[in-house]
Amino acid sequence: MAAPTDQRYSFKTRTGFIVELARRLHEYGTAAPRLEDVVNLASARLGLNCNVLSTPTSIVMSFGESARGDDLAEFTQVVRVSPGEVNLARLCRVDEVADRVIAGDLDLAEGWRQLREIGARRLSRYTHTATVFAFGVASATVAAILHTGWVEVGVAFVNGLLIGAMTLLPLRWPSFGNALEAVAAFVSSLVCVVVACWVTPIQLRPVVIASVIVLIPGMTLTTAVRELSSQHLVSGSARMMGALATLLKLLFGSALALQGCAYFGIVPPLAQSVPIPAWAEWLAVFSGAVSFAVLFKTPRRFAPVVIAAPLVGYLCTQVGGAHVSPVFGTFLGAIVVGALSNLFARIAHRPGALIREPGIILLVPGSVGFRSLSYVLDRNVQLGIDTAVTMTALLIAIVAGLFFGDFLVPPRRKL
Repeated sequence: MAAPTDQRYSFKTRTGFIVELARRLHEYGTAAPRLEDVVNLASARLGLNCNVLSTPTSIVMSFGESARGDDLAEFTQVVRVSPGEVNLARLCRVDEVADRVIAGDLDLAEGWRQLREIGARRLSRYTHTATVFAFGVASATVAAILHTGWVEVGVAFVNGLLIGAMTLLPLRWPSFGNALEAVAAFVSSLVCVVVACWVTPIQLRPVVIASVIVLIPGMTLTTAVRELSSQHLVSGSARMMGALATLLKLLFGSALALQGCAYFGIVPPLAQSVPIPAWAEWLAVFSGAVSFAVLFKTPRRFAPVVIAAPLVGYLCTQVGGAHVSPVFGTFLGAIVVGALSNLFARIAHRPGALIREPGIILLVPGSVGFRSLSYVLDRNVQLGIDTAVTMTALLIAIVAGLFFGDFLVPPRRKL
């Protein structure tokens, strides 16, 4: 490939492009190991030496000219960012712009402008509406997977819609963003108590977990363990603490609603619902896969493979869990998803994240972590510790499976 050189573009233009590329990759949910690899590769193609450190809330980059033959930095840029969220459509667009610039098919200054334009675009009202509905479907899906009844699935769907609507409030009320998880857990728990006491008895804990499932940082916990396993200790530790803080906010909101109702003598009765049939569970899983494609802002042309990814991962988990153990099933699902994501990246020349991120979404143990903390809060410390051990085993299984998947089908693309 005919890479741009320092003779064609100024040092400022090349470093500006790399800084914008790193900012966009971080914004759209790229983990630290992959972001740093992409930045280093792109910098080398542009004739730059770059030392980059990515954390969940900042990116530090030092640049120097490769032609000088030394590692001394001429310019250092610190970028303050918020923790990114997966946006597969924009990630694909950023990847495409970077490929064209590196190949010499796109002017570097124009590529820089296009990257800034991608970040400046606002989501449409249609996208916001679809996202709210996808929250409801995702919550109903998890309620079905947890083997609850039809009423529980319906309550989880309604709670999911409410939480989806709440996620839009920070767009006009930024200060609400820090309290989002606690308020969402409080409202969903309160709705569950009202339904259980005055409509029909329901299984409270599974419905609350299903209702807030999209806010539970299961993917964040998995990414943190992957970063720690890759020796990206700063980013992994920070991300782990951020996930723990989110879990605590969710737990506090739920406990506040339940304890407040108990103070006024409103205690939901114990209930045991008849689980929905197996065919309905698989229908719910398919609906959930579609909702995750919406939540991840999937490009339309890749929607079929993004929808298929969580179905494949879940199927492998069920088969492995039925014949060996749940942990092995999770490991098997992660291996298959990891290998398929690398194979897809080789064939389609697009980020393997299109398969990897949605493929493991039903495997991540975020709900197990929420349950572990709730047991501890209920003073059932032994059960809480046992649940935490289960969560740790599942996290290790996912990360190990992804590493083995990279071994079976070596990735040719950093994303």
